[in-house]
Amino acid sequence: MQKPASQLRRVPILAIANQKGGVGKTTTAVNLAGEMVRRGQRVLLVDADPQGNATTSLGIAKRNLAATTYDLLMQTTDPSQVVITTGRERFDLVPADEDLAGAAVELVTAERRERRLADALQQLASRYDHIIIDCPPSLGLLTLNALSAAQSVLIPLQCEYLALEGLTQLKGTLDRVRDCLNPTLRIIGVVMTMYDGRTNLAQQVVEEVQRYFPRLICRTLIPRSVRISEAPSYGKLIAEYDPTGRSAQAYAALADEVLQREAS
Repeated sequence: MQKPASQLRRVPILAIANQKGGVGKTTTAVNLAGEMVRRGQRVLLVDADPQGNATTSLGIAKRNLAATTYDLLMQTTDPSQVVITTGRERFDLVPADEDLAGAAVELVTAERRERRLADALQQLASRYDHIIIDCPPSLGLLTLNALSAAQSVLIPLQCEYLALEGLTQLKGTLDRVRDCLNPTLRIIGVVMTMYDGRTNLAQQVVEEVQRYFPRLICRTLIPRSVRISEAPSYGKLIAEYDPTGRSAQAYAALADEVLQREAS
């Protein structure tokens, strides 16, 4: 007998989003998911970027994929058939490859085009404690699907001069998504990435974001690091590649902070 909606366990769905590329979205999505797993959670990572960087970062060859996020959005196969293991206990993936770029075009005339991902994840959610979506660097239909499915958004923001400009644009998009598609969506935090404490610019950007968004900026700063850039080429999480390094410690701290913010 199916439980009534009021008794169903609500699984947190977190989108990692920023329309700007190169800000550490995929690095954050993959390593945050890994840290949730390290805390005993069952996690599903959804690669919603046609570049498929989250997929390759976990050591999975895109040429061997039988089904991807494209099939999930186009409803060409059962959602459970799209999920694969990452080779890590309690850590599953909905992979992506370049075919996903076609979904953005094909969905334009489709029914419930912004809700396809939400519909699919509803069928998978009961298996997991957390679902994390790695969004593409755009504000198109793929990102709209992610924002419609999620309850909260984490925004990685690079410590650079034009960071706030992009954040303001993204915040406007999130406001429109709340108005039209997902009224419960909230920004859970803004995480500063590629932080280099030796430069005045990095500190100035952090201070500026703190001034404009004092309640949203995360305490955790993700440092600029060669090791974190190297880890994906080995198909490893930073906690696997350099477990005692600053970046691994930072993502562990970020996971604790995100869990704390989700609970509040």
